[in-house]
Amino acid sequence: MRLLVGVIIVLAALGIAGRRFFFIFKLVSSGKPAPGRAEGVYQRIVAEITEVFAQKKLLKKTVPGLAHFFTFWGFIVLIATIVEAFGALFNRHFAIPLIGHDSWLGFLEDFFSVAVLVSLLAFSVIRLKNAPSRKDRSSRFYGSHTGAAWLVLVGIALVVVTLLLYRAFQVLAGDFPYSNWAFASHGLASLFSGLSPSTAYALETVFLEANILVIMAFLIFVSYSKHLHIFVAPVNIAFSRRPKALGALAVTPSMDPETLSEDDVFGVGYPSQLNWKQRLDLVTCTECGRCQEQCPAWNTGKPLSPKLLIMDLRESIFHAATLAKSGSVEKIPEELPLVPDAISEDVLWSCTTCGACVEACPVDIEHVDTIVDMRRFQVLMESNFPSEANLMLRNIENQGDPWGLGGSKREDWLKELDFEIPVVTGEIPEEIEYLFWVGCAGALDERARKVTVTIARLLYRSGVSFAVLGAKESCTGDPARRLGNEYLFQMQAMQNIEVLKQAKVKKVVASCPHCFNSIAREYPSLGGNFEVMHHTQLLEQLIASQKVAPGVFESKVTYHDPCYLGRHNEVYDEPRGVLSAIRGVESVEMHRHRSKSFCCGAGGSRMWLEEKIGKRINLERTDQALSTGANVISTACPFCMIMLDDAVKARTAEGATAEGKEVLDVAQILERSMDADISNK
Repeated sequence: MRLLVGVIIVLAALGIAGRRFFFIFKLVSSGKPAPGRAEGVYQRIVAEITEVFAQKKLLKKTVPGLAHFFTFWGFIVLIATIVEAFGALFNRHFAIPLIGHDSWLGFLEDFFSVAVLVSLLAFSVIRLKNAPSRKDRSSRFYGSHTGAAWLVLVGIALVVVTLLLYRAFQVLAGDFPYSNWAFASHGLASLFSGLSPSTAYALETVFLEANILVIMAFLIFVSYSKHLHIFVAPVNIAFSRRPKALGALAVTPSMDPETLSEDDVFGVGYPSQLNWKQRLDLVTCTECGRCQEQCPAWNTGKPLSPKLLIMDLRESIFHAATLAKSGSVEKIPEELPLVPDAISEDVLWSCTTCGACVEACPVDIEHVDTIVDMRRFQVLMESNFPSEANLMLRNIENQGDPWGLGGSKREDWLKELDFEIPVVTGEIPEEIEYLFWVGCAGALDERARKVTVTIARLLYRSGVSFAVLGAKESCTGDPARRLGNEYLFQMQAMQNIEVLKQAKVKKVVASCPHCFNSIAREYPSLGGNFEVMHHTQLLEQLIASQKVAPGVFESKVTYHDPCYLGRHNEVYDEPRGVLSAIRGVESVEMHRHRSKSFCCGAGGSRMWLEEKIGKRINLERTDQALSTGANVISTACPFCMIMLDDAVKARTAEGATAEGKEVLDVAQILERSMDADISNK
C-alpha cells in the first residue's frame, strides 16, 4: 500500500506538471531567433557558478541574500532526502548508491533542513515589514503576486517539516540509518520517545507519503506560478548576454537600404514577435522587485516599473498562447498589440535606459533591450512616439545634431582657446595620437562647451597630441537608437565610421559617455573598430604618468556616476581616481552610487522628451546630492551636467539649500586645482 499510494501520487503529479513544462518549453522555443546566445562558453560557466551557485547578485542584499542562499543550497542538499524518500517506498533501508549512510550526509541534510526553516522565517519577516499594504509603491513587492509567495513559503515549510517528522519516526521505528550527527531528526524523535515501534512505523509511513505528496504538489504549483524561476533561472542566466557591464543593445537588426523590403518588421509589437530569449525572460521573472526598487522612473512617480512591465508582457504572451488553436504557440494570434493592450504608452516612454533594472536583476532579465525593441516597433512600424521627439530626430537627420545647429557651429568652441588644435581634413597625421570626439553637447551646448574647452586645455598642457573632426563630426545616433529609430542610428553610425576610417583614426577620446558607449560598444557590430577612451580614463593615466600635476581644490565634492559611463561600461574608479589625486577634495558618496547610481533623467532620449508625470528625475538626483552637504556636484557627462545644473538652479530659485552649489565636470575640478597652484606660486 505504501508503494502503491506513493507511485500514484508521483505519476499524477508528473503528468500534470510535465504537461505545463512542455507548454512552457514550446512557448519559449517557438520564439524568433536570438543570435549569439551560445557564444563565450567559459563566461557562461563562470556566470552559472557565481550567480546561480554562489548567489552573487542576491547577496547584494545581505539578509534576504543569505536567506535565499541557504534555501537554494537547502534544495540542492535535500535532493538527497527526496531520493531517499522515493527509495524508501521500495526498501525501508534504501541508501543512495556510492554514498550510503555516512554521518556527514545525515548532518548536512539536517543542517540545511533547519537552515531552510530559519530562512523562511526571515523571508516572512521581510515580507511583513515591506508589505505593499504598509508601504504602497515604496515596497518592492508592490504589484507582485504576494499571495502566491506566501503559498510558496508554506509549501517549502511543509516539505521540510514532513521530512523531519518522517525521519524522526524512522528513528523511533528503528529504520533511521544516520548517527546522532543528524541532530534535528534525533532531537525531534526525542519528543515522541514513548511511542511503540509499530506506531512509529505507521507514522513514518504517513509522513513519508505526506512528504512525497507535498513535494509533488509543490512541483505542480511551481510549474503554474512565478516560482517557475526555480527551474528556468539557471537556464536564463546561462543564455544571458555576457559583455563587460551592460554593453551594446542585444537586438541590432540590419538597416542596410539595399536589403530592406516592405515586408520587414522591426522591433516587437505583438507577442508573436518576441524572440525566444525575451520569452524566457518573461517566464523567469521572480517578482522580487529589485529592479522596481532601483528604477528612477518608478521612484519619481512614473508608471514604469520594470517588474510590472515584465509581468504584464508575461500575461500577454500567456493569454495570446491560450487563444491560439490547440495551444499551438508557434502561431500566436496577432490580435493583441503589446502597446497599449499589455502596457501603456506612458510606461514605454518613461524609461531612461539607465540599466539599473538589469544591474539589479538576480536572474539576468534584459529589460532595456525589450523596451527599446518595443520602441522600435512604435517608431518604425507605427510612427507612434512622443511628438516632441520629432524635432530632435529631424535635426539629427538634416543637421547631424539634436539641436539642429549644424556642422558650421561645431568649431566655435575652438575660438576660446589660445592655442591651435588641428582639425582633420584628410588623414590624421602620424604625430597625432588621439582624435578628440567632442560630441554634440560638448560642441553646441554652452555649459558643456566649457568642459570641452577645459579638457582641450588639460590635454594641451600635458603634451598629448590630439586633433578634432570639427564640422565633419556628426551625432553618433545614440538619442535616435534609444528612442527606437534604429534606421537613423545606423545611418549616422555608418557615416561616422566612414569618416573615422578615411581619417585612419586609431585612438579616440570622448567626453560624452553616450558617444563613448556608441563608438566603443555599438559601432563594432557595424564594422567600426576603434580604441576608445573616456576623458576621465585618459586624465587618470596622465596623472599616474606625472604628465598632469593636480593641485589644491578645497571643497566637499560628491560624484554622480553617469549611467552610460558606470553601469553600461563599468568606469567607476577612474573619475574617482582623478578626484582623489586632487589635494583638498573631500569626497562624499551619495547613498546611490557606483552600480546603484540614480539616473539624471536624460538617457533613453528623455533629454528631449517632456516629463509631465511625477517628480522630475533630475530634481530627485540633485536632492540626493544636496543631502550629502557637498558644495560641488561632480560628474563626467555633458547630459548629466545639463540636467543637474538645471535642477540646482531650480532648487536655488525655490530658496532651497542649493545656493552657491556648483555642478562641475571632473576635468574642471582638476584644472581649477592646477590653476590654484599656479596662482599660489
